[in-house]
Amino acid sequence: MPDINLIAHPLRGTPFGTALDLCLILAALGWLWGTVRREYSWIDRVWTLCPPVFCLIVAAATDFASPRVNLMMALVVLWSARLTFNSVRKGVYRPGGEDYRWAAVREKMGPVALQVVNLTFISFGQMLLIWLFTSPVHQASVWAETPLGWLDFPAAALFLVLFVGEAVADGQMWRFQQDKKRRIAAGEDVAQPFMASGLFRYCRHPNFFCELGMWWVFYLFAVSASGQWLHWTGLGFILLTALFIPSTRLTETISASKYPAYRDYQATTPALIPGLRLGK
Repeated sequence: MPDINLIAHPLRGTPFGTALDLCLILAALGWLWGTVRREYSWIDRVWTLCPPVFCLIVAAATDFASPRVNLMMALVVLWSARLTFNSVRKGVYRPGGEDYRWAAVREKMGPVALQVVNLTFISFGQMLLIWLFTSPVHQASVWAETPLGWLDFPAAALFLVLFVGEAVADGQMWRFQQDKKRRIAAGEDVAQPFMASGLFRYCRHPNFFCELGMWWVFYLFAVSASGQWLHWTGLGFILLTALFIPSTRLTETISASKYPAYRDYQATTPALIPGLRLGK
């Protein structure tokens, strides 16, 4: 893919610099379409699709000759396929299928503030975050001649374990929600209105824990390639974690307002990391 050269940046002329140019184009289109349609989940709809595209751009530039880059791309494609499937069955791609939390955000903001947030955080901010947490593939491509090492194999194995964990958690939540809808439609009582069984016994958001864990692990491939433990491509998983914290709090605020018993669940079950309680 040719370098689009939208703006001057340090990665201009590199494959991942091309990915950045594409990222900015998609952010602009997402902002424009979201503004016209007054629907702010367009970035959510490409969230699962962009990382494999960015990795493919890098892998193709190396002629698929780097085993590490190819491995990273394969893991991200696997991640994308599962998460896209989960988004499709939840109706994310249907017209009007935006995340339920945006309704709560609208209530707290006026129309002007919402448009500012749409331009800065929702569109360009989130697209750049997607590009950033995929960026370890750039570091791996820079050090493409470094052979696979001892760190790559446990990193790949741990990524797959977390992948399975998220798939199980999402599957459990999907079945719970479908059964809940069936009971409500049939006029039956719903004794347990929120998910607290399966993996959700160990933490309130096992799917979030596994999702974050995969991108933390993804950074290890860049470490293995370069031998550098600290590098700018680590900003991605750090900022992704920072995004999940307020997002999780918003989710929990909504749940606690709907279900009084959710407070008891919060008091007895860790939020993200099983066995670790750091308050609500």
